[in-house]
Amino acid sequence: MRLNNFALKVINILSPGFFIIKASSQTENPKPQCYRGTSGCSSMALYLLYESASGYGLFLAHGLDEIGQNTEAVRSSVVDLNRFGKVVRLAAFNPFESALDALNQCNAVSEGQMTDELRNFLELSLPKVKEGKKPKFSLGVADPKIGSHIYEETKIPCQSNEFVLELIRGVRLHFDRFIENLKPGDLEKAQLGLGHSYSRAKVKFNVNRVDNMVIQAIFLLDTLDKDVNSFSMRVREWYSWHFPELVKIVNDNYLYAKVAKYIEDKSELSEDKLSGLIDILGDEDKAKEVIEAAKASMGQDLSPIDLINVKMFAQKVMDLAEYRKKLYDYLVSKMSDIAPNLAALIGEVVGARLISHAGSLTNLAKCPSSTLQILGAEKALFRALKTKGNTPKYGLIFHSSFIGRASAKNKGRMARYLANKCSIASRIDCFSEKSTTTFGDKLREQVEERLDFYDKGVAPRKNIDVMKSAMEDAANQDTEMDVDKSSEALSKKSKKKKSKSKSAEDEVHTVADGDALESKTEKKKKKKRSLEEETKQTDVNGNGNDVGADDDTEKKNKSKDVEMEDASEGKKKKKKKKVAE
Repeated sequence: MRLNNFALKVINILSPGFFIIKASSQTENPKPQCYRGTSGCSSMALYLLYESASGYGLFLAHGLDEIGQNTEAVRSSVVDLNRFGKVVRLAAFNPFESALDALNQCNAVSEGQMTDELRNFLELSLPKVKEGKKPKFSLGVADPKIGSHIYEETKIPCQSNEFVLELIRGVRLHFDRFIENLKPGDLEKAQLGLGHSYSRAKVKFNVNRVDNMVIQAIFLLDTLDKDVNSFSMRVREWYSWHFPELVKIVNDNYLYAKVAKYIEDKSELSEDKLSGLIDILGDEDKAKEVIEAAKASMGQDLSPIDLINVKMFAQKVMDLAEYRKKLYDYLVSKMSDIAPNLAALIGEVVGARLISHAGSLTNLAKCPSSTLQILGAEKALFRALKTKGNTPKYGLIFHSSFIGRASAKNKGRMARYLANKCSIASRIDCFSEKSTTTFGDKLREQVEERLDFYDKGVAPRKNIDVMKSAMEDAANQDTEMDVDKSSEALSKKSKKKKSKSKSAEDEVHTVADGDALESKTEKKKKKKRSLEEETKQTDVNGNGNDVGADDDTEKKNKSKDVEMEDASEGKKKKKKKKVAE
C-alpha cells in the first residue's frame, strides 16, 4: 500500500521523561495497527513519546523512506546513528523538578495513568486540534494502558505496534546524543537512582516482619544442636580417661561439662568443694556421690597441660549451650512478630521449620493444606509414588505435640486437621496488617476439641462460630489498644499541661519575686536617693547655719565689746568720782 504524508506519534515509557517523534513517508510501508481513536491513521502524522530518568521528551521523525519499508528494515537501521539521526530529531523536552517528582511520574506511568504534568506537556507540544475536526496526527505508545488513558482524557489518538516499538528502541539507544550539554554518565546515574527509588517504593519493606531472619535462625539452631551434642560427647570421652565414673552420675551434657571444669583434677576433690558441686548439680546426694566416686576412681592421671585443654574445651561447650538458649529466645521473639498465630497454634520451632522449608511465609501461605501436611516428607512421597506404596501421612508437623497425643489410628486424621488449621494461620499472618495471637489461640482450641472428639466423642464447635468469636475478640483488642493509646495520649497531654501550668506558675512566681525584688531595689534606691538628697540639703543647710552662726557670734562679740566698753567707762567714772571726793 502507498502511504502519502504518513506521520506517527509514539510514546515510549522508559523512565521519567517523554519524547515525541514525528515520522513521514512517501514509500510503501505496512499499515500500522491503530490502537484507539485512529481510524484511517495511515494518512496521519506519527509522533513518538519517550520517557527518560531526567524528564519527558518529544521527538519528531521524518523521512522514513530512508530507513526502510518494513519492520525488519527499521530493526536493522536504528542501530546506525547516522541513518537514524537523519529521520529523528528532538522536538521538546520537559525535565523533572526533583527526584521525588521523577518517582511520582514513574509510578503513575507504570500504573497506566497520565499525570497532569504529562497532559500539559502533550497539549503544549503536540499540534493543536480545532473543534469539530479530527486530529491529523496519532500518538504511538509502548504501553497500551497509558495510551488508552491518554485517549480517554485528551482524545489524542494513540497506537502501539512493532514498527512503533522499533522506533522507540532507536530513540532509547541514541537518547544521550539528542540531548545537548549531557555529560557522560549522568543518564546512567539518573536511571540507577530512579530504579532504586522505584524498587524501594514498590516493595513495602517492614523490618519487623522479615521471615528470612527466622529461616537463618532455625538453620543455625539445628546446626548448634548437632554441634553441642557432638562436642559434649567429645568432652565425655576425653574426661572419662581421667574420671570415668562421672558419666554414670551426671547424665546432662551441659552439667557434665560444667562439673568437669569445676573438678579439674579428681585427686584434689574433697569435702571443701561440696558446696560448689551442690550449686552446680542442685542435688546434695549427687554431689556426695561424685566426691565418693572420685576417691575410688579407676581413671588415669592427666598432666596439667591436658587438664587445661579439657577445661578450655568444656568452657567452649558451655558457651555454645548458653548461646543456643539465647538463640532460641531470639527465635521465639521473631516468630511472635512474623507469624504469631502459627506460633500459637503449632509452636515456634515447628512453625519456623515450616517457613524455612517453604522458603518464606508467603510461599507457606500459598501452599494448600494437603501440601503443608506432607511438607518435609518429599522423599517418602516420591518413593511411595514410585513403588506404588502408601503415601506419608505427615511431614514436619509430626513434631507437633498434637500428633503425638493422638492415637495410632487417628494420627492421619489429626495430621490432616492440623495442616488445615496451620494453613489458615499462615495466611492470616501473611496477609493481615495487625499482628495478633487471637486466631492462633482459637485454632489451637479447635485442635484440642478435635482431639477430645476422637478420644471421648465430645462434639466440637463449628468453625464459623469459632471464627466469629475470634473476630470479636480481635476487635475488642483493637478497641482496648485504641483506648490505651488514647489514655496514654491524654495522660501525656495532662502531663504536658501540668508541666506547662507549673512552668507558668514558676514564671509567675519568678515574675512576682522579680517584681518584689525590683520593688525592694526601687525602695532601696529611693531611700538612697532620699538620703542623698537629705544629706545634700543638710550640707547646704549646715553651711547656711554656719554663716548665720558666724554673724551671731560676731554680733554677740560686738555686743560683748560694747558692754565691756560701757563697763570700763563706768568703772572709770566711779574712780574719778572717788578721786574727786
